[in-house]
Amino acid sequence: MRWTLKPKPELSKIKQLSEALQVEGSIASLLLQRGIETYEEAKQFFRPQLGDLHDPFLMKDMDRAVARLERAFAKGENILVFGDYDVDGTTSVALMASYLRTRTEAVATYIPDRYDEGYGVSFKGIDFAHDNDISLIIALDCGIKAIDKVAYANEKNIDFIICDHHRPGLELPDAVAVLDPKREDCMYPYDELCGCAVGFKLVQALASRDGKSIEDLTEYLDLVATAIGADIVPITGENRTLAYFGLQVINRNPRAGIKAIIDQTKKTELTITDVVFIVAPRINAAGRMKHGNHAVRLLTEDNALLAERFALEIEQFNTDRKEADQRITQEALLQIEEFKEQERITSVVYHDSWHKGVIGIVASRLIETYYRPTLVFTKSGDRLAASARSVAGFDVYNALEACSAHIEQFGGHKYAAGLTLKEENYEVFKQAFEDEVSKTIDRSLLTPEIRVDTQIDFKDITPKFYRILKQFAPFGPGNMAPVFMTENLQDTGYGKCVGADDKHLRITAKQGSSAQMVGIGFNLGDKCELITNKKPFKAVYSIDENHWEGNVSLQLKLRDIKA
Repeated sequence: MRWTLKPKPELSKIKQLSEALQVEGSIASLLLQRGIETYEEAKQFFRPQLGDLHDPFLMKDMDRAVARLERAFAKGENILVFGDYDVDGTTSVALMASYLRTRTEAVATYIPDRYDEGYGVSFKGIDFAHDNDISLIIALDCGIKAIDKVAYANEKNIDFIICDHHRPGLELPDAVAVLDPKREDCMYPYDELCGCAVGFKLVQALASRDGKSIEDLTEYLDLVATAIGADIVPITGENRTLAYFGLQVINRNPRAGIKAIIDQTKKTELTITDVVFIVAPRINAAGRMKHGNHAVRLLTEDNALLAERFALEIEQFNTDRKEADQRITQEALLQIEEFKEQERITSVVYHDSWHKGVIGIVASRLIETYYRPTLVFTKSGDRLAASARSVAGFDVYNALEACSAHIEQFGGHKYAAGLTLKEENYEVFKQAFEDEVSKTIDRSLLTPEIRVDTQIDFKDITPKFYRILKQFAPFGPGNMAPVFMTENLQDTGYGKCVGADDKHLRITAKQGSSAQMVGIGFNLGDKCELITNKKPFKAVYSIDENHWEGNVSLQLKLRDIKA
């Protein structure tokens, strides 16, 4: 692990903010690192308000989208709500369909089949609309590049409203309205919304014309918060406000489908991290293992008993998904060893029987063992399909672009992409990708980095300090849980390896005369030698609460330790 200490803000700014907020300098420093410099900015950060949300009509084409939908309501037109099969897409469809059904009964939903239709707006979906006398399609979390599909729909007299958050190409589809804050001509103040949040802004605009305020729409925010967490968008600005209030809905009064998922986990209070690792994978499993329609059905169901039944189905899909990705990960690791590719700069693996729905997860798992750009291929029809994942700081999309002579098609972004190629081109592509990455990657990026917010001493870790830290949540990109470094530590003699195969490390450490702290380091069992015989060491960690037999204490969540 590389430890990188973030630059410390100016001392004068730390002092000024510390005095204004009546907090310790370390708290002021954490806020300044997040771009919060004044009392008012801190107040908005710690106490988000629904009134902080922007006017939806600031988004380009919002007035056109609202006008077209109001016309559809007035004429009783059939409306199709179309979305991607992942969490952002299925929550978007559930949100939009749920709201539209308060205005009209003529609403149908459509999720494309991952294997038959692939990502995004499909000709098959448009044909479904045409066959069912549907004259308006709302595309959510997709559509920004569906130029040929929208043109096809126009030929059939079907209008499109697109609600997307992906970066547009040079040309926009010829839709009635294209809502995407990443449009260059869109002046909306915040451009990091997920697809579900863009859909929510359309609902907010429609509801405002019906005399409703933002407070009347909080029931939809459990879906928005789930999508924000799952899509790993920055939890800053408007996303932070939506996630903050969405978590309140999840924990106090979630929709029946989300409640049914939570009830199976025995969790009482969910953080955004719990949403990412507990709720989102179950919703995603439907589209990975079966069909995204199962997720939409669960998320739009009002009857608690039916929701419970649908959640059990989803739970089985998730169990199947976990079994598949664990098995395939082991097979992929064995393949790397058999081909003696442990020392390569990239991991590229292939088997024709691997489940297409989990190869992206497997690519991420392989990076946990071999920290390098990774592609996992499987057979898809008469082509090979792959999911690509990258390491922090390296643009895998650019690397694929450099190898495009061997690729049929590809798309994605800096850290994740998908591609297809002819089977006969696999070996030549594999070598070309290795050569390109070897030529362009900074070798330091092949060592995982821990970014440390600030250095503190154990005496700084007080209940008050932690109470303030908790208010930095919800955490995510742009506002990660603070990571601290402390030096000159000694284990008190109670440190040991724990867990199956001694994989994990548990320490009871002290720093000078300060009170001792318990720390747990998952997958740090091989560092046990560093703490024996009271050898001095340093640690990087975050702080959380340990709940045990009714007692609550602060503990260190170790990220790494060094001599």
